Amino acid sequence: MTAWNLITDLGFICLLLLAGALLRAKVRVIQALFLPASLIAGILGLALGPNGLGVIPFSEALGDYAGILIAVVFAALPFTSQLTSFAQAAKNVVTTWAVSQSVVALQWGLVLLFSLAVIALIFSDIPDGFGLMMAAGFMGGHGTAAAITEVYGDQWAEAQSLGMTAATVGIIVSVLGGILLIKLESQRGGTAYLRSFADLPPQLRTGIVEPNQRTAVGEGPVSTMSIDPLIYHAGLVLGVAGVSVLAADALSGLGPGISVPTFSVAFLAGFAVLGLLRSTGAMRHFDRRLFERTSSSSTDLLVAFGIASINPAVVVAYAAPLALLLAFGVAFILCFYALIAKRLFTDHPVEQSLFLWGWNTGTVAMGIALLRVVDPDMRSKTLDYYGIAYVPIGFVDIAIIALLPMLVMAGMAWPAALVLTAAGAALLVGARLTVARPRTAAPIT
Repeated sequence: MTAWNLITDLGFICLLLLAGALLRAKVRVIQALFLPASLIAGILGLALGPNGLGVIPFSEALGDYAGILIAVVFAALPFTSQLTSFAQAAKNVVTTWAVSQSVVALQWGLVLLFSLAVIALIFSDIPDGFGLMMAAGFMGGHGTAAAITEVYGDQWAEAQSLGMTAATVGIIVSVLGGILLIKLESQRGGTAYLRSFADLPPQLRTGIVEPNQRTAVGEGPVSTMSIDPLIYHAGLVLGVAGVSVLAADALSGLGPGISVPTFSVAFLAGFAVLGLLRSTGAMRHFDRRLFERTSSSSTDLLVAFGIASINPAVVVAYAAPLALLLAFGVAFILCFYALIAKRLFTDHPVEQSLFLWGWNTGTVAMGIALLRVVDPDMRSKTLDYYGIAYVPIGFVDIAIIALLPMLVMAGMAWPAALVLTAAGAALLVGARLTVARPRTAAPIT
């Protein structure tokens, strides 16, 4: 592979992203489905690339980009999160934390348990780690799917196509299921701030924001006479990611059997750099919103490249067990939404539960997208609660993503699944005992 291959691959995928945005803006069917441009671009890349019709000459490195971009996304996380202390999280939003943490544990543990106990009996040649694909793709999205498959490496090469397929299905389920739930809840009068689904503004459907409704994506803390603000922020994130790749390779070479995930190193390195910037007062020379743009751009590229790199032959080979696994996962999350979340969330139960649905089927970004449909001005404070509660959840997520595949590969799939399932159940009991008092919602205006 040469540098020209890199710029060619990047050029083609960016053209597909633009095509995805154009299709979203012009095609009513796509608007009705609320499909993001990155998902459309990935599907076009899969259909037209080397794994499809062969029209677009992507290089052989097509499958490697997701693993690289996930390091960038995780390196940016510390700079985009508004973190507070765990003590404050436990004091103010214990219910949000308990419910959210329980569904994380159950999605990993219960679905893995289902795979080991049911799917493995029907399909005897299914690897133990197959049960991780649902949570990796749904709750984690293409980024976590890339991270999980990085841990597996060459030991289970098919994991990448399966994880990316699960993540793609997850986004579709998140959007379509979320829109159906919003329609149903608004008809029932359950939404606090959305009177009717027909009241949604056009920009949510088309993805195009009119000039008089646009907002700034950030402020430049440096003069363009010195350096462009975008590369100033992206450079720091890419620098952290690049050093993390070298560090992860060095740590993995310390002994046989040692494999240190790059994304974990990037996440920790990002926090170390953030701590240094804050301690020296240098953080005032950066804008968090520009870090968010770096992270979001990397995520769009990751989704598009990840879907385009799916090997259809692998998906076909695993089609029956994968369909069974994902169907069980969707049923679990839907039951959690209707029977647990809406009963435990007493402050704006529909808004908080819809966010949880979007997050657990198609990543946090999809949860935010659905939340903005029912609560465009963020008056429900759902993201405030989640932002505080995510402090402990985020570190648990990183630990699970980094360690769970290793435990499964080491023959400890059953104990890991049982522990996570029991932990999720215990958290639900705790959440039931500490349900927050309801707060009266503001009337619809």
